[in-house]
Amino acid sequence: MPQISSDPSTARDFQPAARPGPAEVSGTHTPTVEIVVPVYNEERALPGCLHTLHARLRGQLPFPWRITVADNASVDRTFEVATELAAELPGVGVFHLDRKGRGLALRTVWGASEADIVVYMDVDLSTGLDGLLPLIAPLASGHSDLAIGSRLAPGARTVRGPRRELISRCYNGIIRLTHGARFSDAQCGFKAARTEVLRPLLEKTQDDAWFFDTELLLLAEHNGLRIHEVPVDWVEDVDTRVDVVGTATDDLRGLYRMARLKASGAARVPLPRRPAPAAEHPDAVLAPDTGRSRFTWEVGCFMAIGVASTAGQALLYWLLRGWWPPALANLVSLLVLTVFNTEANRRLTFRWSGTGVGRAHLGAGGLFLLGYLVTSAAVLLFRASSPDASAGAETLVLTASSVLVTAVRFLVLRLAVFRRPTS
Repeated sequence: MPQISSDPSTARDFQPAARPGPAEVSGTHTPTVEIVVPVYNEERALPGCLHTLHARLRGQLPFPWRITVADNASVDRTFEVATELAAELPGVGVFHLDRKGRGLALRTVWGASEADIVVYMDVDLSTGLDGLLPLIAPLASGHSDLAIGSRLAPGARTVRGPRRELISRCYNGIIRLTHGARFSDAQCGFKAARTEVLRPLLEKTQDDAWFFDTELLLLAEHNGLRIHEVPVDWVEDVDTRVDVVGTATDDLRGLYRMARLKASGAARVPLPRRPAPAAEHPDAVLAPDTGRSRFTWEVGCFMAIGVASTAGQALLYWLLRGWWPPALANLVSLLVLTVFNTEANRRLTFRWSGTGVGRAHLGAGGLFLLGYLVTSAAVLLFRASSPDASAGAETLVLTASSVLVTAVRFLVLRLAVFRRPTS
């Protein structure tokens, strides 16, 4: 662990809520909030940030709060400026870390926090503070586990250059493509989490720098936590400490590491689980829990994906057949469509199984060999019996044999590869 020092005169008490929240009115526990501002060489930006943030919290936040400046190895007067501001503003504290890294700062301060909800935001306040209460509210109510500001969600408004916009959209697209992520913006510096579920995730995170945000979100989603997105107003501050290209390169390495972690099963974290959904209305008429609806979904979704995959394979085979012999054209078309088919079934048809990428594609690899042998044998036998048959006729034979293989695939995938968890 890095060495942490704090000014002993810094006030660490939570400041009172600006107005009574719902919990206070009902007499239940009111969640406390700690907002962390990680900084590195930010002596110019820090005073304006803390004065603006402090005034907003004091005037509007309906929860007890405090602010912590996490100074991670600044070499200018950032720590001295932060200490002076902490002496001036009630509820502001300062932590100093001897090593640089936003991820390291957040993991350290969040992990030691006594608050029920922890938040972080960038010191430049690029994200509008109007999004702060919508960020915290779903966590305070218990509805969600993590909340993130998103510059890419519907309703968000951003002012930034085309270079940052392009890199951001490409990076988040890569996350969705490679990990099937459902959140839209991994890197917006505006996030919050319930401490109860956050601590086990922090123990699993490894990145000390900018990939920390993505790593945390991928772990949370992989472990079934509910992530709430808030569309935000975001205005780019060009006085930034971020090396965009270098950070993007590190992020791609991090995505590869996370894919390996998830595939090996090491990304699973023991977390408190939510109770199963239950009807609120006392007289609600519910369908019997026979599992039929899930099976119907699996069959319907698998058939739709199978039809699309079969059509795609037939089209690709037909295109490749003009250059390659039947066996090679079939191998390539089947390999390409098997990858897409497996991912579609993992993310849609059997999405509740929790099967990782590695197990899914390993199982699909065995089925690929079976499918290739059956379909290739069918095409070659047809070719031997009808040497003058057209490529279109071959394609029809391939399609018929693919339908048979698809039925076998469903049974094996459902009963073995994507077997539902017992708990």
